Amino acid sequence: MNENILVVEDEQALRQALGVRLRSEGYVVDTAEDGHVGLEKATNHPFDLIILDVMLPYHSGLDVCRSIRQMGLATPILMLTVKDQTIDKVVGLKLGADDYMTKPFDAAELIARIEVLLRRAPAHTGHGVHQFGSIVVDVSRGEVTRDGKLVYFTRREFQLLCYLMERVGSTVPRTELLRSVWGYDSDAFTRTVDTHIASLRQKLGEDPKRPEYIHTISGVGYKFVGATLRRQNV
Repeated sequence: MNENILVVEDEQALRQALGVRLRSEGYVVDTAEDGHVGLEKATNHPFDLIILDVMLPYHSGLDVCRSIRQMGLATPILMLTVKDQTIDKVVGLKLGADDYMTKPFDAAELIARIEVLLRRAPAHTGHGVHQFGSIVVDVSRGEVTRDGKLVYFTRREFQLLCYLMERVGSTVPRTELLRSVWGYDSDAFTRTVDTHIASLRQKLGEDPKRPEYIHTISGVGYKFVGATLRRQNV
């Protein structure tokens, strides 16, 4: 289980350098070279963190940040810019960014800030090994296998799955998931939960449109129904 980071940066050299450094720290990295591609990726795939340049082709980073929040996604956003005026930082933060760094920046400081953002809402996922159907979830090792093959999960996806498994058979409201897995008290970011649930269904089942294990409870939230769930403490 490794955190998945999206880097949206139009400067090729910096984009590649960030990718190399972040991968060396153990992160899984995807990139986008402009605001259009960045917004498409950010709103259609679950990420644990987005690094977003302000000056981008097609859509500015501020526009992308605003759109991400308007679409109901709570993914932490760290903005990068060459501007150093206080007003630019204020605008970015008011639009929903979580942190802000001015270029040029020290790579070690960037990594430290990333770690802080990723630690903001740790979910307590317990211990042991869970099995349902062909799925095996090793909580302690942070691994999920399906039919014996390792399946990649982002950190937040894994936390969400564990939280639901620990409450098997119970309906868990979206607001509770946002609070316990993401650390948000507001229910404004409902699409965050839905996007991650859709990704979980795709990775856990044969047909995401007919989910076996995670059911939608209309108007409330979700229920994990792994009837054959077995847990082995380790």
